Amino acid sequence: MHIPIETFRLPNGLLCVLSEDHTAPLVAVNLWYHVGSANERAGRTGFAHLFEHMLFQGSANVGSNEHFEFIQRAGGTLNGSTWLDRTNYYETVPSNQLELTLWLEANRMGYLLPAMTQAKLDTQRDVVQNERRWSVDNQPYGTWWERLPALCFPPQHPFHHSLIGSFADLDAASLEDISLFFSTYYTPDNAVLSIAGDFDPAEARAMIERHFGGIPRGAGKPPLPEMSLPETFGGALREVVADDVMLPRLFLAVRSPAFGTNEFYAASVCGAILGLRKGSRLHKALVREQQVAAEATAFTYDLAKGADLLVLDVTARPETTVEQLEAAVAEQLDLLIENGVTNDEIARAVTLIETAMVEALQSAGDRADKLSMFATYFGDPTVVNEQSARYQAVTTEQVNAFARKRLVPENRASLIYVPREGQEANESSDLAMAEAP
Repeated sequence: MHIPIETFRLPNGLLCVLSEDHTAPLVAVNLWYHVGSANERAGRTGFAHLFEHMLFQGSANVGSNEHFEFIQRAGGTLNGSTWLDRTNYYETVPSNQLELTLWLEANRMGYLLPAMTQAKLDTQRDVVQNERRWSVDNQPYGTWWERLPALCFPPQHPFHHSLIGSFADLDAASLEDISLFFSTYYTPDNAVLSIAGDFDPAEARAMIERHFGGIPRGAGKPPLPEMSLPETFGGALREVVADDVMLPRLFLAVRSPAFGTNEFYAASVCGAILGLRKGSRLHKALVREQQVAAEATAFTYDLAKGADLLVLDVTARPETTVEQLEAAVAEQLDLLIENGVTNDEIARAVTLIETAMVEALQSAGDRADKLSMFATYFGDPTVVNEQSARYQAVTTEQVNAFARKRLVPENRASLIYVPREGQEANESSDLAMAEAP
């Protein structure tokens, strides 16, 4: 599947990506800012996620919550998300509402600060803290996605700290802190604007220039600290968390090549062989045959800086002990290292990955998001059209080489959740970690 792509850059640095498709009378607008939790400093974590909320609270020309109201009244949908190294905002609307959407995005990029108040900050800080209580602290296994990066990345690494931030850091955030963070990172020269779907490229370009062209570029953002890491952890890492859960659950991560590198594609295929759908090795061996697991999947974080993570996520059956679960997963990794994968497994994995990519790219919203992603990470959205060929080029030898180098015991980080029952009230977690680079 080849996607038509046109790119141009405004004088203020905004990279614009257009992909015309008249299949349905819809158009998607997707704006990626190259800022995430990795850009936060110690004592001021959670800002990127806080801004995911703040940017919906109005600007100089848009009232509080009117962004939602305008899009919904136009028959569209919208949202935003935050990750370790990016924040994005997106809308899908009927084709005749493209200019409204661009006007709204330009207003919060260029004119958010005049409308930012202490009351809005206090309100959204409370919202984020309640979100943390609901989705992290009081959710079974809810802390896994901040505990696992903390286990896998050294304390000084930008990916180590929590994406959502701590209560103390959020409480300490001042209006001046927030204003400085916004003016540093939410600028046109640190953003990618993608439009996909039913629109006229010449008209869209004129709209973009009209609404975004007058926004000044930023003064520059501070560079990230050193992101590179050794190929392996250098020793097994293990953390056991006693939590209010019914079943033991193991998140086993290995340090993996960064997203977009040649080695990444072999890692991605290996992950699919291990844990993509019910024909995968983990599901067949642990769920169907040995019946020690209720669920078993694998996925990559898709981190484009420094190093990525390949994660195995396995939930035990009620009668399975933690020791049995760990041993069963380790056995599958050891078998893959020893015996390798087959050509048929490679073909299955590549087919499943390609099918998922093609299905996603048929949606205007998903297509705009992928274009923004490749443009943000690699400066070139046309890389999206290379993905199929890069997966098809993966060989059995490459996957086996990845397994022998990266799936080894000294490159395994195990985050294990166990039911709290039977433990002392003050014994909430037991941490046993080997030293790692």
